[in-house]
Amino acid sequence: MKFLIAASLLLCTGSLWADQVTLANGDRITGSVLRSDSKTLVVKTDTAGDVTLKWDSVAAISAPGPLYIGLGDGQMIAGPVETVNGRFSVTTKNAGVVAVSKESIQFIRNADEQAKAQAEIDHFRNPRLVDLWVGNLDLGFAASQGNANTRTLTLATNAQRATSRDKISVYYTSIFSSSDFSGGTSQTTANSKRGGVSYNLNLNKKAFVFGSVDLESDQFQDLDLRFAPAGGGGYHAIATMPTQLDLRMGAAANREFFSTGLNRTSAELLLGDDFSHKFSASTHVEQKLDFFTNLSDTGAYRVNLDISAVTAIRKWFSWQVTISDRFLSNPVPGRKKNDAIYSTGVRVSFGK
Repeated sequence: MKFLIAASLLLCTGSLWADQVTLANGDRITGSVLRSDSKTLVVKTDTAGDVTLKWDSVAAISAPGPLYIGLGDGQMIAGPVETVNGRFSVTTKNAGVVAVSKESIQFIRNADEQAKAQAEIDHFRNPRLVDLWVGNLDLGFAASQGNANTRTLTLATNAQRATSRDKISVYYTSIFSSSDFSGGTSQTTANSKRGGVSYNLNLNKKAFVFGSVDLESDQFQDLDLRFAPAGGGGYHAIATMPTQLDLRMGAAANREFFSTGLNRTSAELLLGDDFSHKFSASTHVEQKLDFFTNLSDTGAYRVNLDISAVTAIRKWFSWQVTISDRFLSNPVPGRKKNDAIYSTGVRVSFGK
């Protein structure tokens, strides 16, 4: 008998100290409030596991807490929660009872969820060099068979590590194409490789400084190697969720080695931009343009343009169309000024 009484008291006490969510239709969910955002509220229950409720359907919350509540003005309050006259009253340690409207609440977290969120924030503020990398791998292949057998392979990859303080970017693009003819002859028709690394350091929300190194070779421009370090300053002209635009200005050194025996070194003025825009949740465009004015050879210049349109099929798998163009106003004699890579194929993304 004593055991039954004790068990009943224990159950009553457990119910008393459990969180309770009241819905607009009068239903009540008892359990433990885990987290919420502007769309959903997740409650862990003993019988149904994690239950996801629409935030609009939540009328009241009663929780012994503490719950951590983020407000629209950036403040966060914590403590036991009760709902009085449609407002959420939080009993805080320092400010006493604070009543807030449902509309002002950006998120709700219990102690464990808040600890996870804070750990992620701290990790982002002080990441290791190997952390926070995201990027993608683009692959395109085309072939024909008959009197002439042709094969064309395009490969591109880039990776970025961005924090609120700085950004590191690495990229590589290549195309190789060959043809085998019925007479037994074989010929390479395209062979180009481009790669580089850049570093941006934010001085404030708008201004940044940068340094970069680009490497390039192109068999059909007789270019064995172009080594082009650059540096300067930039401006975050647009920084919104759908659109980002960075403008850059600086100086570069251009060291070129050609298979004809010509080697040349020049100083350059650099003007450029980095642009990206999301047209929808699945489709976006990326563009990078650099214009180099040759300060050592009057009238000479070169232009680098890379642009990609990407449509996501899955979170990690997309279809891409890419143009990578290199214009050189003063190529070696007998060679064209412009070389462009046009490719389409799949994109595999990594990181998050």
